[in-house]
Amino acid sequence: MADTAPTSRPRSPLSGAADRLAAATRTSGGRIRLAELPFLTQLDVRLDAKGAAADAVGLALGLPLPLEPNTVARAGELTALWLGPDEWLLVGPPGGGRELESRIREAAGEEPVSVTDVSAQRTTVLVAGTGARELLAHGCPLDLHPRAFGAGRCAQTTLARTQVVLVAREEPSAGFWVLVRSSFAGYLADWLLDAATEYV
Repeated sequence: MADTAPTSRPRSPLSGAADRLAAATRTSGGRIRLAELPFLTQLDVRLDAKGAAADAVGLALGLPLPLEPNTVARAGELTALWLGPDEWLLVGPPGGGRELESRIREAAGEEPVSVTDVSAQRTTVLVAGTGARELLAHGCPLDLHPRAFGAGRCAQTTLARTQVVLVAREEPSAGFWVLVRSSFAGYLADWLLDAATEYV
């Protein structure tokens, strides 16, 4: 029987752009920090927010699912993003998908729940630094002023005409996560690098 085990390490969507992202970070003098956060676990979870499963899943994860639209909850290394009235995206460290899915399904018991591992669908780009908000505002239709899109907010939106999930991290210095489909990641990285030239 043929050995089907992978023979090489997985390659992230932006592995080829890592040096250019790091160079832009260095030359901006700290105003912009760009980096890929590859292979984060991403689980799409759907269940009744008003049902017993929502509370049970929150307890099992040690993280109550956010119920307010476009908000984020975080506990330890796990982050929950509100995507819709009955939909959340759980983001955690690489390689944790199966264990998280098992905990969710066990906690939900007989209640209806859908858990889909979408980790390979997207990659995550970190955009941080004092100029991060201004940089993103060049290509995003949202009002990104801190009063409108402050820490702990998220939204499904577009950036440079590309569909993304944008997350304002808890601390201003932590910047933003831009979750982008893997097939559009290269294009978005090129756009960010081009837009960041004014900070060089």
